[in-house]
Formats: sequence, C-alpha cells, structure tokens
Amino acid sequence: MAINKEVLVGQGPIIVEGKQADNERLKAESDFLRGTIVEDLADRMTGGFTPDNYQLIRTHGMYQQDDRDFRAERQKQKLEPMHNVMLRARMPGGIIKPDQWLAIDKFAEDKTEYGSIRLTTRQTFQFHGVLKPNIKLMHQTLNSVGLDSIATAGDVNRNVLCTSNPIESELHQEAYEWATKLSEHLLPQTRAYAEIWLDEEKIETTEEPILGSNYLPRKFKTTVVIPPDNDIDLHANDLNFVAIAENGKLIGFNVLVGGGLAMTHGDKSTYPRKADDFGYIPLDKTLDVAAAVVTTQRDWGNRVNRKNAKTKYTLDRVGAGTFRAEVEKRAGITFEESRPYEFTTRGDRFGWVEGVDGKHHLTLFIENGRILDYPGKPLKTGVSEIAKIHKGDFRMTANQNLIVAGVPEADKERIENLAVEFGLKDASVSNQRLNSMACVAFPTCPLAMAEAERYLPGLVTNVEAMLEKHNVAQEHIILRVTGCPNGCGRAMLAEIGFVGKGPGKYNMYLGGNECGTRIPKLYHEGIDEAGILTELDSLIGRWSTEREANERFGDFAIRVGLVEEVIISVRDFHA
Repeated sequence: MAINKEVLVGQGPIIVEGKQADNERLKAESDFLRGTIVEDLADRMTGGFTPDNYQLIRTHGMYQQDDRDFRAERQKQKLEPMHNVMLRARMPGGIIKPDQWLAIDKFAEDKTEYGSIRLTTRQTFQFHGVLKPNIKLMHQTLNSVGLDSIATAGDVNRNVLCTSNPIESELHQEAYEWATKLSEHLLPQTRAYAEIWLDEEKIETTEEPILGSNYLPRKFKTTVVIPPDNDIDLHANDLNFVAIAENGKLIGFNVLVGGGLAMTHGDKSTYPRKADDFGYIPLDKTLDVAAAVVTTQRDWGNRVNRKNAKTKYTLDRVGAGTFRAEVEKRAGITFEESRPYEFTTRGDRFGWVEGVDGKHHLTLFIENGRILDYPGKPLKTGVSEIAKIHKGDFRMTANQNLIVAGVPEADKERIENLAVEFGLKDASVSNQRLNSMACVAFPTCPLAMAEAERYLPGLVTNVEAMLEKHNVAQEHIILRVTGCPNGCGRAMLAEIGFVGKGPGKYNMYLGGNECGTRIPKLYHEGIDEAGILTELDSLIGRWSTEREANERFGDFAIRVGLVEEVIISVRDFHA
C-alpha cells in the first residue's frame, strides 16, 4: 500500500485521556447545536453573541467578526467592537445557478457592510459584514433560492470540494454528484438550522449517527478530485476521493486520508501534513468509507488538546496502518491496491475551453476572489449582467476564480463581450498574478496576524518586475500569502509561501511543487516586507541563471539546497 512506513507504528493511545477542551462542554450542552442562539438574536443591546453561541454559530456557517481597522477607535470611545458575521455558504463542488447568483448579489449589495461577494478557497462564497438584524434575513434569502450554510464551519464535515474540470463534462458531472452525496451524507441531522433561521417547528433530536452527540473533535474537510488536475489541493484535506475512470466513466476512488496545513507558531507538535493513500474502493462503497473515516476520527480524535485534534494528528498518534484497519472494519471493506493516477496541474484554465459535449466554458480570474465594483472595473455588476442572460451555471473554483459554464455556441460572443466590458476578462493579467493567492486576513478575520488579501496585489506587482528583470517574465511561481498559520490561503502547498507572524512580518517557506504534492519548508522566520523583496529578488535571480531546463522554482529550491525536501510529516518538517 501507499501508506508511509514512517507512520505505521502507533505513537500513543487510541483515546487521549485528560480534561477535555471547553468546546466539548459547550457542544454537549448545546441541545444539538441550538444553544441559546434564539435568545441572543433577540438581544439588540449588543451586536454580538455570548461566548458559547459565538462558537455554536460556526456550525450554522457563520463566524462572528468585527472590523479591526476601527477596533482601537471604538475602544477609545468605550464602544463594543462593530460586531458582524461572515457567512460561508454550503456549495458542494462550487456550482451555483444564475438565479441563485442574482439573489446573493442583491443581498450583498443591500444588506452587507462591504457590498462584496468573496469567493473562497473552500469553493464557495462568503458574505462579509452582516449585522445582527440582517442575519435571519440572510439565511431566509439563501433558503428561498435553495441554498444554505449548514456545517460550513465548526467541528463538522465542511463544504465538499470537487475538481472544477469543465472539459470532461460527463466525468465531472459524476464526480460532482458524489461530492453532493458526500455532503448530504455527512451533514448534521439536527434540525437546529431550520428551526432557528427558517422558523420551522422544533423536532427533538435524539442522536447524530455519524457525527455523534459531541460532533467531531475538530473541523473536517473532504474533497473529490479528478486527475490530472489537483485544483483543490487534496493534501490540505482530511479525506479525499481521487476519481478513477475507465473510458471516461467513473468506476471508483483512491482514498487519501490525513492531510492538513494548519499549525501554531512556536509549537512543534503542530505541523502541515500530507494525506496517506489508503487504497482503492469501488463506487458503491464510497459513502460507507466516508462514514467510517469520519466516525473513526470522531471516536479516536484528540478532544483534550484542540491544537492536536485534526485527523492528521490522529494518524500520526495511532499509526496510519491502525487507522486504515479500523476504517476497513467499520466500512466492511478491504482496500484494494491504489489505481495509477498522476497530477500534472492544479491551476485553473483561464479563458475559453470547449467540453466534450460541445458546450463552452469561460474561466474568469478574480484577484483574491473579491467580487466588487472597483473604479473602472465593475466586476460585481459584470457577473450580474452575465447571470441575467446565462443559461448554464457558474462554478466557483478552489482557487477563488469563477467559471461561466455550459455556454452554448450562440451565447458565447455575447458573454465574451460582457466579460471584457466589465473587466472580468483581461488579457494583460500576468501568469504570475494568475497563480498567486491569499486569504482574507485584515480587516475582518479575527485570527489574522498580518495582511494577506490587501498585501498580495502589490507583492505580485513587485514579483512581476523581478521576473522581467531576470529575463523570466513568461514564467511564474506558485505564490501564496496567508495572514496566520491556520492555512486558509494554502501557503503551505506553495512554491513560495508567506505565513503571517505579526504586523508586517511573515515566515517564508520554499519548496512546494507545481502539482501540489509537496509541502514547503521554513526558509526565513519573521521577515519584514522590505526583507521579502530583497530575498525574492536574489532567489529569482539565482533561479533564472542556475536552473536546469524547464525547472520549476520549488524543485530548484530543493536541488540547490535552499531547503530540504519535506516528505510527509513532522519528522522531516521540523528536522
């Protein structure tokens, strides 16, 4: 099997003993995720939620935030922070219909503080800046067009990703259907969401057959990926189903378990980790295996220390072989040898492509995923105008971009003209910018330590100039910035990744690869923005003159010894 031999031997007990984290108490006392959210909503003396409900609303798809640009000024005025919520929708595979898009566009315009729609690395959209009086309306607006935000945050299985792949339409449709089935199968069974936000009658919950009464020890992420495109970065996820096809038809999946990128600065017991390949399963065993992996993590995951509660740590603690055997037992299957597959790309295919069904698909670059009307570049209006005439669907990618999918030949020119008119299609955008990405960070994310979304555009401009200076302007480096070590921007799968450590300070990582199957390693700790530019200029200069034919930057960094190669996990990551 493809399980790493280094982690076959368990390093600790199956169950971690000790006083459980406080999140376990609040989940147990929450009456299956209801808590006292209804009472909190009625309290207009504050714009926020009580500490327990602050956590519980996450399982309903929301994070309480405030605008950190104004936090200090409000403190001076002895006012509470400008509390609001960010909502992340549940969109398995990232597919949304034009009428649904128009509904979320209107809500963003009328009822959010920022007026934007944010495409995320979780292949969905987020609303930012929704004040308490509009929260219930937000959920009801989503429900009116067949959408929700159930279980897109918190200790549950989150939005299920699926390779966008607009070309092999039939295979993509099969994979997408499995992403949807997985999402539905692993959802919480409690009716708390419908009762609180949609005013449905309360129905007593007696059990959660898969997630358990205390739900999972930590967040859990699932994907369906279609080789050769690794556009969803499978190694950032707990559970991955790699599509195996014969003659263009899906026949089964290779199952990979235990990936994850989050870590904590200064804590070497936390680390990014690649997923282990457990083996191949036929299609009819997919839901059984998914439930078996989730319930094994539910029962064996660390409920004492949340920093070590993710699936990746469970595998390293009990041994990947032990975990795999338990999944086989619970699912009533035996994993077969993994079927051959190869990843060759992971970026989005920009511009027009034609699918096997003769339909056309236009991938639009959305820098940082922020859809807003900018001066001279009214992106939000442009997508809305396309939605008014488009007969297919939209696909949000895991790289924060948008695909106008399923365009018949007769509509292609009209949509092309709209995309150009509103700045959605711009031939002048460099390959470097197309392959750079950042998380939200400031001003809204409460975890941000440094800028990311607002820092990236200028950083890319500087990198473009360096590539030009060193005669490699047509090349690109997979570059990512994340404002903290939690991994939302997936910097820990980049060729060059920057992870925020403090205001204007970043840890710099080198050595990821083009197809997203290698974790980079720390190269420089706590570097400031001036130091970043100096280092990048030197590194790009060396790469341009010392690289072998067609050698990618990440491969070059390892070959010349800038960093050592990370194989899978903690033993070499902290070497």
